[in-house]
Amino acid sequence: MTQAPSKILVVDLEATCADDGSLPPQAMEIIEIGAVWATSDGAILDRFQTFVLPLQRPALTPFCIGLTGIRQADLDGAPLLPVAARALGEFANLRREPGSVWASWGAYDRKQFERDFARHSIEDPLRLPHENLSRLFAKRQQIDREIALSDACKLANVTLEGVYHRALDDAINTAHLLPWIWGIQSRGANLLAIPSAN
Repeated sequence: MTQAPSKILVVDLEATCADDGSLPPQAMEIIEIGAVWATSDGAILDRFQTFVLPLQRPALTPFCIGLTGIRQADLDGAPLLPVAARALGEFANLRREPGSVWASWGAYDRKQFERDFARHSIEDPLRLPHENLSRLFAKRQQIDREIALSDACKLANVTLEGVYHRALDDAINTAHLLPWIWGIQSRGANLLAIPSAN
């Protein structure tokens, strides 16, 4: 994308996970959705967050709890994905306009949505084209690979807000990088030291 859209819906997901190989990617389920409407200069216009109760494996692993800080009690009263997706769609409609996109840091969130929407037999509530912001960041800043959100924030000298691996906080931090993605901020001295891959 060459021209910055005036409104970007930045979305981040957290999903069930394990560190022992017991939960392959295709079996992961969304447990939290965070989203912000933002402008291309990184200004936050609106915020959205909901927990989601997994359908097939509702009990979180200790690894997932430790990684995200999401507790089992946060999910036990949470809506299933069809209800959460409908709420997300209503949030998306708040500022939808011609040329709007939804975006995430990397392709994971788009793929996770596709898997979970298929699992629940529901349509995509966003109805917007998707942009991979980590790829756009790497291209704009002339980095030869996509890097983690935390590393991109370090390169841009953007202080991480909130808790890393929480959906709304990650969406906010991603939105703060938008000026370095759509050309408002160009590569500078603070973007010269590229961290090693994780």
